[in-house]
Amino acid sequence: MEYDELEFKIPQESEDYLGYSEFVTSSVESIIQETIENGKNKIIINTNLKLGLPMENINKIAGPFVEAWAIETFQEVLKNQDNKYYLIHVEAQERLHRADIILQFRKEGKIGSGVTAEVDVKATSEDIESSGKSPNIISFGRIRSAYVEDPDCIFVILSLKHRVYSTRNPDSGLMDGIMEVVAYNAYDLKHLSAKDFNYNPALGTGQIQVKDIHYISLERRTTWEFCQLLDRKYLSSNRKTLQDWLNLAIRYGWIKYDG
Repeated sequence: MEYDELEFKIPQESEDYLGYSEFVTSSVESIIQETIENGKNKIIINTNLKLGLPMENINKIAGPFVEAWAIETFQEVLKNQDNKYYLIHVEAQERLHRADIILQFRKEGKIGSGVTAEVDVKATSEDIESSGKSPNIISFGRIRSAYVEDPDCIFVILSLKHRVYSTRNPDSGLMDGIMEVVAYNAYDLKHLSAKDFNYNPALGTGQIQVKDIHYISLERRTTWEFCQLLDRKYLSSNRKTLQDWLNLAIRYGWIKYDG
């Protein structure tokens, strides 16, 4: 049996999906932009190192710091229940969850018209050109299943670029490390252009990997079109076969299968 001959479970997103997606991504970017403009974009790392942070390896520890900063940034907005972004819920996720943060917004301030987004935070260095440039985003099996389970799933990649420098603490005489978030972009994973992401067969069912997170273009598509694109990426790998895909499809319930 060929791929096109299978009886798929075809997800159908709502007519409002695109509007909700654009609302979420623009709100996330606006929150980060306002935080940077207000000078609340610095993470101060106190150490007892006389020479400061080891700059040549700083990218290895930046991710958790930047992720924590992002969570606190959204939580700070939430302190005002009448915030202008209509943000109504922020929830940090555990390490093995498919995203880092869950955000819920009230669409355009309308009661009962909420929208939920899963946000995956990716840190990249302004000082180290290749740092974080091509990150793994999420496993193929998990994200393919997510769109079947919820055709209106909004999975946002939040790319945060940082720079790091050291300054001497006048009280301790030691060097404080300053990690400063300087740029940002938020993308709906479903709308990344086909040329901007790959399937990486390593690790479990494989990983969806962005080629260059600094330069992304978008293509509007339906949920079903994105599922098919994910499948094509998987099947184009020389380490995966149609039978491999079929095993996953049966396991995760992507097709109608009688056994």
